[in-house]
Amino acid sequence: MSEKLNENRYLEDILNRFSDKSAVIGIIGMGYVGQPLALRFSEIGFKVIGYDIDSNKVDMLNGGTSEIEHIANADIAKAVAAGFECTRDFSRISEADTAIICVPTPLNAYREPDLSFVIATCDAIAPYLRPGQVVSLESTTYPGTTDEEILPRVTRNGLIAGESVFVVYSPEREDPGNADFTTHTIPKVVGGHTANCLKVGSALYSTAIDKIVPVSSNRAAEMTKLLENIHRAVNIGLVNEMKIVADAMGIDIFEVIDAAATKPFGFTPYYPGPGLGGHCIPIDPFYLTWKAREYGLHTRFIELSGEINHAMPEYVMGKLVTGLNARKKALNGSRILVLGISYKKNVDDMRESPSVQVMELIRNAGGEIAYSDPHVPAFPKMREHSFNLSSVALTPDSLAAFDAVVLTTDHAAFDYEMIREHSALIIDSRGVYRTPSDTIIKA
Repeated sequence: MSEKLNENRYLEDILNRFSDKSAVIGIIGMGYVGQPLALRFSEIGFKVIGYDIDSNKVDMLNGGTSEIEHIANADIAKAVAAGFECTRDFSRISEADTAIICVPTPLNAYREPDLSFVIATCDAIAPYLRPGQVVSLESTTYPGTTDEEILPRVTRNGLIAGESVFVVYSPEREDPGNADFTTHTIPKVVGGHTANCLKVGSALYSTAIDKIVPVSSNRAAEMTKLLENIHRAVNIGLVNEMKIVADAMGIDIFEVIDAAATKPFGFTPYYPGPGLGGHCIPIDPFYLTWKAREYGLHTRFIELSGEINHAMPEYVMGKLVTGLNARKKALNGSRILVLGISYKKNVDDMRESPSVQVMELIRNAGGEIAYSDPHVPAFPKMREHSFNLSSVALTPDSLAAFDAVVLTTDHAAFDYEMIREHSALIIDSRGVYRTPSDTIIKA
């Protein structure tokens, strides 16, 4: 009977603390997912503690600034004034009522899931967890991760899931730079290890998010996130393949897509490009294909789309070589300017950017590489890529000094007419230029 009372006490206590906003919200990983979430919880009146291993990031946030372009420093400063703080001391997770994990889940060199950041985080906080806390994983991963990797680590010191600790999976759905959707307006999928876990997870997120979408299990929530991004990856793979076929036939694929999009039912427009970027779409499909092999399944359709998308930087490179050859120039020794190096327009997010892959292909072939990106003034430190470069200012004279311009990310800040007028050759991988020209090659 006493055990049942304790169970009810932990459950009722945390639900009450969410209801009256006396809970302390702990968020681990102060990146593109963690920062917006921290700001949202702070905005509605919760005390928030952020945890990160990057001392520079911790100092910046505590000083009221963010290194992420689309997050306003004023919003960080407001949160700090309201009590938000950031720390590298993971023992302080004991002060929080939640441990919301928002750390990277990349692929390793063999395109297999790399859960090292998730596992290291769990191992770091496990000794300091206490009864009554919520542990929620938001990082994208394969079905089974929360129950197979998180659960054993957070219960190793005697905590019981659904009774004294509440284990949840709720995938992030951030879209950096999208002004149409914010953290609180994007519906939140929530799964739990037990019914009590789901109840607590739903209560946590319902304080900050307008609509909660509960599902039956952590595995269902994990699969939901993968389906969302695999849907995009497969359709982008399809349209990238269509681009290649259309180009061989002398057809403008962007004209075709725009025409098809006038159909009011049964068609959703996706647009081709130089490859896939961002933390989710280039990576998530491989999490499922890896896990599916455990069940003796081969996800051929998903893997084929991955192969097509992964080959797009090479396709762009081929168009560049062809364009230079037509002008009796070799790529080796040519001066090449890459326009836009973030993974999508109007943001500074460099994660998995195909533009960087294009840059490496050009450099490896002997091209003299430069770039221009108003959102990335200096090439950042990246795990797998290194360029000692700063953004080139776009002027008629600077453009004229290059043998070719490769447009890989179509930022709104670019003066496309000026670029067209003063560039000797443009390789357009984004369909910016629709009017045929001798100096523009669509890629």
